[in-house]
Amino acid sequence: MYLIESKGGAISCMLLALFFLGTWPAIMTLTERRGRLPQHTYLDYTITNLLAAVIIAFTLGQIGPSRPNFITQLSQDNWQSVMFAMAGGIVLSLGNLATQYAWAFVGLSVTEVITASITVVIGTTLNYFLDDRINRAEVLFPGVACFLIAVCFGSAVHKSNAADNKSKLQGFKSLETTSSFQIETNPANSELAKGKAKEGTAAYLIELEKQRAIKVFGKSTIIGLAITFFAGICFSLFSPAFNLATNDQWHTLKHGVPKLNVYTAFFYFSISAFVLALILNIRFLYWPILGLPKSSFKAYLNDWNGRGWSFLAGFLCGFGNGLQFMGGQAAGYAAADAVQALPLVSTFWGILLFGEYRRSSRRTYVLLTSMLFMFVVAVAVLMASSGHRK
Repeated sequence: MYLIESKGGAISCMLLALFFLGTWPAIMTLTERRGRLPQHTYLDYTITNLLAAVIIAFTLGQIGPSRPNFITQLSQDNWQSVMFAMAGGIVLSLGNLATQYAWAFVGLSVTEVITASITVVIGTTLNYFLDDRINRAEVLFPGVACFLIAVCFGSAVHKSNAADNKSKLQGFKSLETTSSFQIETNPANSELAKGKAKEGTAAYLIELEKQRAIKVFGKSTIIGLAITFFAGICFSLFSPAFNLATNDQWHTLKHGVPKLNVYTAFFYFSISAFVLALILNIRFLYWPILGLPKSSFKAYLNDWNGRGWSFLAGFLCGFGNGLQFMGGQAAGYAAADAVQALPLVSTFWGILLFGEYRRSSRRTYVLLTSMLFMFVVAVAVLMASSGHRK
């Protein structure tokens, strides 16, 4: 199997993982905003997510002189570590599934900010102690503090942006029945050109609501926040579980049994995530939640609208998780949690693809800039805390 043995290699894995893990949520959000049912999207996503783990296992898990390799470990008596890996896959799958609905209610950026903050506070702390403190605490925990400061800025950004949107929509008493003609002729939107609504306007917000799969107007934000916090708790547990699977800190393996390598653990991790996602999403096809329309497995198979994007999201998430674990095995999982700065990437895509914060107030732009700056600092400091596993 291939092992990363340098700090530079570990950091490269973390940076690439950061890009991948910050991009796939934007793709999933794009398909939902275009009207594709989240059950259909997630079923496609979970197929390629598992495929990415299989590709990594049969390539990087087999090459190189290091032993034992992936196939050898499949027949070893290591079921205790396998259980930890599969537990990690289950909580990650639950978290990813929950965020798919939270993105619609709370927004892409704020969902990522809240879940990342919970992951850093709980998950990074657990990993620091599980890794026998191989990361430099004097650097690691100031990095966590920087991340929390960025979270505070992020909360302020979205509070300010929500106020901006509310102000834009004041001229419309019934958003559900407002027609495009009413929107374009409303004095509050006289700046609109004929045709497609401009990003950031009331017209754009209302037309988006009509097109998207998950309808959010008139629904309590408490629902979205509850889903988001649940996802954050799930995300905070998957990395420590994977850490236990690959390093056996609790000494559950029998004497002489090798520890799971990162590729074998990731394989079992992804299988459990796939099985749970398959069960839940097939159920959601026939018994949907949050007011979504019913579907069927036949309708899913015939729905090719956005399937390519969903497959891409699964590959990005799968390879991103694999790279995070490879970097964590080399430099410590606490330092690898620097990829939880993925809201930095998600916010970039949110602005570029979805027009988030367009035509917002000056206060929103100042807070947004401050949040992005603190995320950059947080990533740099957490990566600087990297140690080297003996």
